[in-house]
Amino acid sequence: MVSPDPATTGPEIPEVFPPTLREVMLRPTWIGMLLLCLVVAGVFAWLGQWQLARAIDTDVPPPGATEQVRPIEEIVEPGMYLTEPFVGQRVEVAGSFIEQDFVVVSGRFNDGEPGFWVTGQFRLADTAAPTSLAVALGWVQTREEADAAVAELQAAVQAGPEASMTLTGRVISDEGPSVPGRGQSPYDIPRMSPAALLGVWHDIEGLDVYRPYMTSATVPFEGTGLSEIHSPPPAEAETVNWLNIFYAVEWAVFAGFAFYLWYRLARDARERELEALEDAQAEARAARG
Repeated sequence: MVSPDPATTGPEIPEVFPPTLREVMLRPTWIGMLLLCLVVAGVFAWLGQWQLARAIDTDVPPPGATEQVRPIEEIVEPGMYLTEPFVGQRVEVAGSFIEQDFVVVSGRFNDGEPGFWVTGQFRLADTAAPTSLAVALGWVQTREEADAAVAELQAAVQAGPEASMTLTGRVISDEGPSVPGRGQSPYDIPRMSPAALLGVWHDIEGLDVYRPYMTSATVPFEGTGLSEIHSPPPAEAETVNWLNIFYAVEWAVFAGFAFYLWYRLARDARERELEALEDAQAEARAARG
Protein backbone atom coordinates (compact mmCIF):
# COMPACT_ATOMS: atom_id res chain seq x y z
CA MET A 1 0.00 0.00 0.00
CA VAL A 2 1.46 3.37 -1.06
CA SER A 3 1.08 6.33 1.25
CA PRO A 4 -0.09 9.58 -0.29
CA ASP A 5 2.60 12.09 -1.10
CA PRO A 6 2.28 15.20 1.13
CA ALA A 7 3.88 17.23 -1.64
CA THR A 8 0.93 16.56 -3.93
CA THR A 9 -1.91 16.45 -1.43
CA GLY A 10 -1.00 19.66 0.45
CA PRO A 11 -1.48 20.39 4.13
CA GLU A 12 -4.48 18.96 5.94
CA ILE A 13 -7.34 21.43 6.33
CA PRO A 14 -7.98 22.01 10.05
CA GLU A 15 -11.56 21.54 11.20
CA VAL A 16 -13.08 24.89 12.24
CA PHE A 17 -16.40 25.13 14.07
CA PRO A 18 -18.45 28.21 13.14
CA PRO A 19 -19.67 30.44 15.99
CA THR A 20 -23.24 30.08 17.15
CA LEU A 21 -25.57 33.05 17.22
CA ARG A 22 -25.43 33.02 21.02
CA GLU A 23 -21.64 33.22 20.96
CA VAL A 24 -21.76 36.20 18.61
CA MET A 25 -24.33 37.99 20.81
CA LEU A 26 -22.15 37.48 23.91
CA ARG A 27 -19.18 39.27 22.39
CA PRO A 28 -18.31 42.66 24.02
CA THR A 29 -19.22 44.56 20.85
CA TRP A 30 -22.72 43.16 20.70
CA ILE A 31 -23.26 43.43 24.46
CA GLY A 32 -22.41 47.12 24.10
CA MET A 33 -24.89 47.38 21.23
CA LEU A 34 -27.51 45.69 23.40
CA LEU A 35 -26.96 48.25 26.17
CA LEU A 36 -27.39 51.05 23.62
CA CYS A 37 -30.63 49.46 22.41
CA LEU A 38 -31.83 49.26 26.02
CA VAL A 39 -31.27 53.00 26.42
CA VAL A 40 -33.08 53.78 23.14
CA ALA A 41 -35.96 51.44 24.01
CA GLY A 42 -36.21 53.04 27.46
CA VAL A 43 -36.58 56.48 25.89
CA PHE A 44 -39.25 55.17 23.53
CA ALA A 45 -41.07 53.48 26.43
CA TRP A 46 -41.03 56.75 28.40
CA LEU A 47 -42.46 58.63 25.42
CA GLY A 48 -45.18 55.98 25.08
CA GLN A 49 -46.05 56.30 28.77
CA TRP A 50 -46.15 60.10 28.41
CA GLN A 51 -48.58 59.83 25.49
CA LEU A 52 -50.69 57.27 27.33
CA ALA A 53 -50.95 59.49 30.41
CA ARG A 54 -52.45 62.20 28.21
CA ALA A 55 -54.76 59.87 26.34
CA ILE A 56 -57.26 59.64 29.20
CA ASP A 57 -58.65 62.94 30.46
CA THR A 58 -60.04 62.62 33.96
CA ASP A 59 -60.80 66.33 34.27
CA VAL A 60 -63.52 66.74 31.63
CA PRO A 61 -66.53 68.91 32.48
CA PRO A 62 -69.62 66.97 33.56
CA PRO A 63 -72.34 66.47 30.91
CA GLY A 64 -74.44 69.59 30.43
CA ALA A 65 -71.91 71.91 32.12
CA THR A 66 -71.98 74.34 29.18
CA GLU A 67 -75.75 74.73 29.54
CA GLN A 68 -75.53 76.21 33.03
CA VAL A 69 -75.72 80.00 32.70
CA ARG A 70 -72.77 81.61 34.48
CA PRO A 71 -71.49 85.19 34.76
CA ILE A 72 -68.98 85.85 32.01
CA GLU A 73 -66.30 86.95 34.51
CA GLU A 74 -66.24 83.38 35.85
CA ILE A 75 -65.43 82.03 32.38
CA VAL A 76 -62.97 84.45 30.78
CA GLU A 77 -61.38 87.82 31.45
CA PRO A 78 -61.06 90.71 28.98
CA GLY A 79 -58.08 90.27 26.67
CA MET A 80 -57.70 86.56 27.50
CA TYR A 81 -58.24 83.59 25.21
CA LEU A 82 -61.19 81.31 25.84
CA THR A 83 -59.97 77.93 27.12
CA GLU A 84 -61.29 74.70 25.60
CA PRO A 85 -63.67 73.51 28.36
CA PHE A 86 -65.64 76.78 28.15
CA VAL A 87 -66.08 77.12 24.37
CA GLY A 88 -69.85 77.35 23.87
CA GLN A 89 -70.53 78.02 27.56
CA ARG A 90 -73.80 79.83 28.24
CA VAL A 91 -73.07 83.13 30.02
CA GLU A 92 -74.93 86.13 31.33
CA VAL A 93 -73.90 89.78 30.91
CA ALA A 94 -75.49 93.06 31.96
CA GLY A 95 -74.96 96.39 30.22
CA SER A 96 -76.09 98.38 27.19
CA PHE A 97 -75.36 98.68 23.47
CA ILE A 98 -73.41 101.54 21.90
CA GLU A 99 -75.65 103.28 19.34
CA GLN A 100 -73.11 103.76 16.51
CA ASP A 101 -71.55 100.31 16.74
CA PHE A 102 -73.99 97.89 15.15
CA VAL A 103 -71.97 96.13 12.44
CA VAL A 104 -72.95 93.56 9.81
CA VAL A 105 -70.86 90.38 9.54
CA SER A 106 -71.23 88.39 6.31
CA GLY A 107 -70.82 84.70 5.56
CA ARG A 108 -72.99 83.51 8.48
CA PHE A 109 -74.97 80.30 8.30
CA ASN A 110 -78.09 79.79 10.38
CA ASP A 111 -79.10 76.13 10.52
CA GLY A 112 -77.56 75.67 7.05
CA GLU A 113 -78.99 78.87 5.52
CA PRO A 114 -76.41 81.47 4.33
CA GLY A 115 -76.89 85.05 5.44
CA PHE A 116 -75.64 87.80 7.72
CA TRP A 117 -75.27 88.55 11.42
CA VAL A 118 -75.97 91.90 12.96
CA THR A 119 -73.53 92.50 15.79
CA GLY A 120 -73.15 95.19 18.41
CA GLN A 121 -70.71 96.56 20.95
CA PHE A 122 -72.16 95.68 24.34
CA ARG A 123 -70.71 97.86 27.11
CA LEU A 124 -70.76 95.93 30.37
CA ALA A 125 -72.08 97.52 33.54
CA ASP A 126 -70.34 97.66 36.92
CA THR A 127 -66.78 97.18 35.69
CA ALA A 128 -63.69 98.97 37.04
CA ALA A 129 -62.65 100.07 33.54
CA PRO A 130 -64.80 100.47 30.40
CA THR A 131 -65.28 96.91 29.09
CA SER A 132 -67.04 95.73 25.96
CA LEU A 133 -68.11 92.42 24.47
CA ALA A 134 -68.93 91.76 20.82
CA VAL A 135 -72.47 90.33 20.66
CA ALA A 136 -74.19 88.76 17.66
CA LEU A 137 -77.82 89.81 18.06
CA GLY A 138 -79.51 87.96 15.21
CA TRP A 139 -79.44 86.64 11.65
CA VAL A 140 -81.01 87.74 8.37
CA GLN A 141 -80.79 86.31 4.86
CA THR A 142 -79.88 89.41 2.81
CA ARG A 143 -77.60 92.42 3.20
CA GLU A 144 -80.53 94.78 2.69
CA GLU A 145 -82.36 93.21 5.63
CA ALA A 146 -79.20 93.47 7.72
CA ASP A 147 -78.75 97.18 6.96
CA ALA A 148 -82.43 97.81 7.78
CA ALA A 149 -82.00 95.98 11.09
CA VAL A 150 -78.97 98.15 11.92
CA ALA A 151 -81.08 101.29 11.36
CA GLU A 152 -83.85 99.91 13.62
CA LEU A 153 -81.36 99.02 16.35
CA GLN A 154 -79.73 102.45 16.27
CA ALA A 155 -83.14 104.07 16.59
CA ALA A 156 -84.09 101.80 19.50
CA VAL A 157 -80.89 102.57 21.40
CA GLN A 158 -81.19 106.29 20.66
CA ALA A 159 -84.67 106.29 22.12
CA GLY A 160 -83.39 104.84 25.38
CA PRO A 161 -79.59 105.30 25.49
CA GLU A 162 -79.33 104.62 29.20
CA ALA A 163 -81.42 101.44 29.09
CA SER A 164 -79.51 98.56 30.62
CA MET A 165 -80.37 94.96 29.86
CA THR A 166 -79.24 91.47 30.72
CA LEU A 167 -78.32 89.11 27.92
CA THR A 168 -77.67 85.40 27.89
CA GLY A 169 -75.94 83.48 25.14
CA ARG A 170 -72.99 81.33 24.20
CA VAL A 171 -69.44 82.62 24.42
CA ILE A 172 -67.35 81.48 21.42
CA SER A 173 -63.70 81.86 20.47
CA ASP A 174 -62.62 84.65 18.15
CA GLU A 175 -62.47 83.52 14.49
CA GLY A 176 -59.58 85.89 13.77
CA PRO A 177 -59.53 88.79 11.30
CA SER A 178 -59.25 88.23 7.56
CA VAL A 179 -57.52 90.09 4.73
CA PRO A 180 -59.96 91.38 2.05
CA GLY A 181 -59.67 89.46 -1.19
CA ARG A 182 -59.63 90.85 -4.72
CA GLY A 183 -62.85 92.68 -5.47
CA GLN A 184 -63.94 92.54 -1.82
CA SER A 185 -64.80 95.77 -0.02
CA PRO A 186 -62.33 96.60 2.78
CA TYR A 187 -65.37 97.47 4.91
CA ASP A 188 -66.85 93.99 4.55
CA ILE A 189 -66.28 91.83 7.65
CA PRO A 190 -66.59 88.15 6.68
CA ARG A 191 -65.48 86.68 10.00
CA MET A 192 -66.71 87.13 13.55
CA SER A 193 -63.61 88.78 14.99
CA PRO A 194 -63.81 91.23 17.91
CA ALA A 195 -60.37 92.48 16.83
CA ALA A 196 -61.77 93.43 13.41
CA LEU A 197 -64.91 94.93 14.96
CA LEU A 198 -62.78 97.00 17.33
CA GLY A 199 -61.32 98.73 14.26
CA VAL A 200 -64.76 100.16 13.33
CA TRP A 201 -66.20 100.75 16.81
CA HIS A 202 -66.45 104.22 18.34
CA ASP A 203 -65.58 105.38 21.84
CA ILE A 204 -62.79 102.90 22.43
CA GLU A 205 -60.33 105.05 24.37
CA GLY A 206 -59.03 103.02 27.33
CA LEU A 207 -61.45 100.22 26.49
CA ASP A 208 -60.98 96.62 27.64
CA VAL A 209 -62.37 94.12 25.12
CA TYR A 210 -63.16 90.42 25.42
CA ARG A 211 -61.32 88.27 22.85
CA PRO A 212 -64.24 85.84 22.40
CA TYR A 213 -67.70 86.95 21.32
CA MET A 214 -71.21 85.99 22.35
CA THR A 215 -74.19 84.82 20.33
CA SER A 216 -77.35 86.10 22.00
CA ALA A 217 -79.91 83.43 22.85
CA THR A 218 -82.75 85.82 21.89
CA VAL A 219 -83.07 88.95 19.77
CA PRO A 220 -82.90 91.71 22.41
CA PHE A 221 -84.96 94.24 20.40
CA GLU A 222 -88.35 93.80 18.75
CA GLY A 223 -89.27 94.95 15.26
CA THR A 224 -85.82 94.56 13.77
CA GLY A 225 -86.60 91.63 11.47
CA LEU A 226 -83.79 89.58 12.98
CA SER A 227 -84.10 85.85 13.55
CA GLU A 228 -82.58 84.07 16.51
CA ILE A 229 -79.15 82.62 15.85
CA HIS A 230 -79.04 78.85 15.78
CA SER A 231 -76.25 78.06 18.24
CA PRO A 232 -76.44 74.44 19.43
CA PRO A 233 -74.54 73.21 22.48
CA PRO A 234 -71.00 71.98 21.82
CA ALA A 235 -70.31 68.27 21.60
CA GLU A 236 -69.48 66.65 24.92
CA ALA A 237 -65.75 66.26 25.47
CA GLU A 238 -64.31 62.78 24.99
CA THR A 239 -62.53 61.23 27.96
CA VAL A 240 -60.28 59.14 25.70
CA ASN A 241 -57.98 60.66 23.10
CA TRP A 242 -57.50 57.85 20.59
CA LEU A 243 -54.79 59.72 18.72
CA ASN A 244 -52.63 59.77 21.85
CA ILE A 245 -53.25 56.04 22.35
CA PHE A 246 -52.14 55.43 18.75
CA TYR A 247 -48.95 57.40 19.43
CA ALA A 248 -48.33 55.38 22.61
CA VAL A 249 -48.65 52.12 20.67
CA GLU A 250 -46.36 53.55 18.01
CA TRP A 251 -43.63 54.27 20.59
CA ALA A 252 -43.99 50.72 21.95
CA VAL A 253 -43.46 49.37 18.43
CA PHE A 254 -40.36 51.54 18.07
CA ALA A 255 -39.00 50.17 21.37
CA GLY A 256 -39.52 46.60 20.17
CA PHE A 257 -37.91 47.44 16.83
CA ALA A 258 -34.73 48.59 18.64
CA PHE A 259 -34.27 45.04 20.01
CA TYR A 260 -35.15 43.47 16.67
CA LEU A 261 -32.55 45.67 14.98
CA TRP A 262 -29.89 44.48 17.47
CA TYR A 263 -30.84 40.84 16.86
CA ARG A 264 -30.83 41.28 13.07
CA LEU A 265 -27.43 43.02 13.03
CA ALA A 266 -25.91 40.28 15.22
CA ARG A 267 -27.37 37.58 12.99
CA ASP A 268 -26.06 39.32 9.86
CA ALA A 269 -22.59 39.53 11.46
CA ARG A 270 -22.65 35.76 12.13
CA GLU A 271 -23.77 35.02 8.58
CA ARG A 272 -20.87 37.11 7.23
CA GLU A 273 -18.47 35.12 9.38
CA LEU A 274 -19.93 31.85 8.07
CA GLU A 275 -19.55 33.04 4.50
CA ALA A 276 -15.95 34.10 5.14
CA LEU A 277 -15.21 30.71 6.73
CA GLU A 278 -16.75 28.83 3.82
CA ASP A 279 -14.71 30.92 1.37
CA ALA A 280 -11.50 30.20 3.31
CA GLN A 281 -12.21 26.46 3.33
CA ALA A 282 -13.00 26.53 -0.38
CA GLU A 283 -9.69 28.29 -1.09
CA ALA A 284 -7.83 25.72 1.04
CA ARG A 285 -9.44 22.84 -0.81
CA ALA A 286 -8.55 24.47 -4.12
CA ALA A 287 -4.93 24.88 -2.98
CA ARG A 288 -4.74 21.14 -2.16
CA GLY A 289 -5.81 20.38 -5.68
